[in-house]
Amino acid sequence: MAKDVGLGGAALFLTAGVALAQEPAPAIADNSFLLEEAYNQEPGVVQHISAFQLFRGADSWAYTFTQEWPLFGQHHQLSYTLPIQRTHDGPATATGLGDVAVNYRYQLAGAEGLSVAPRLSLLLPTGRSSLALGTGALGVQANLPVSVVIADRLVTHWNAGATVTSSAKNAVGDRATTTAYNVGASVVWLAQPVFNVLLELVWTRDETVTGPGRTAASDGLSISPGIRWAHNFSSGLQIVPGIAFPTGVGPGAGTHAVLLYLSFEHPFRRGSR
Repeated sequence: MAKDVGLGGAALFLTAGVALAQEPAPAIADNSFLLEEAYNQEPGVVQHISAFQLFRGADSWAYTFTQEWPLFGQHHQLSYTLPIQRTHDGPATATGLGDVAVNYRYQLAGAEGLSVAPRLSLLLPTGRSSLALGTGALGVQANLPVSVVIADRLVTHWNAGATVTSSAKNAVGDRATTTAYNVGASVVWLAQPVFNVLLELVWTRDETVTGPGRTAASDGLSISPGIRWAHNFSSGLQIVPGIAFPTGVGPGAGTHAVLLYLSFEHPFRRGSR
């Protein structure tokens, strides 16, 4: 349901192999890949989300694992995101844990055609800044996801957010305050209840520390077509694999990636769903 890529191609084929064991169950109301959808977790239901993005020709990749839990009903949701990444900067490469995010979301609106769920996150300095795996300082991130149903089989999602990291540190130890922005939109065609086609557009502006008290900004713009499908089980388990192809355009031209997504959503207590 609610953000912000998979266990790999093998997992996608394994989940496809159990299709015959399925029972009819709910349609997909899952995450987009690059954007947040404004749907908090239902009471008694937990979601485990894996995302893996491989940047072609760059010798780098990023994997995230997110777990989302409802808190005293659907209005409040807690989650965390664990990132593992491989960075490549000139001849130097590094692989390891990035900055862990602890997230809170509030379901501000949840009408049939409009959902709004603002999120506030703490970004913990768990990644090593000396290896370009983290910022070396505590960060705060806010994001506003809005989901709008515009037709029976057409849904749009809109995001706008910002991240502030005070005293962020670069690889040589220089510190400065950095600010990042993100804006995005997506459209989802519900071709079938258990098969969706997505198109996402995301713009970002990031700052990096270039010296004591100095930063430099860079923009990115990507468009990402993708598909996702669901395997539903009588136990209430829903498995959603997906694949997308983020491609840089404009200021992000030349960036190409393959994104694999895998979600497991299931009740954790009786009577849910």
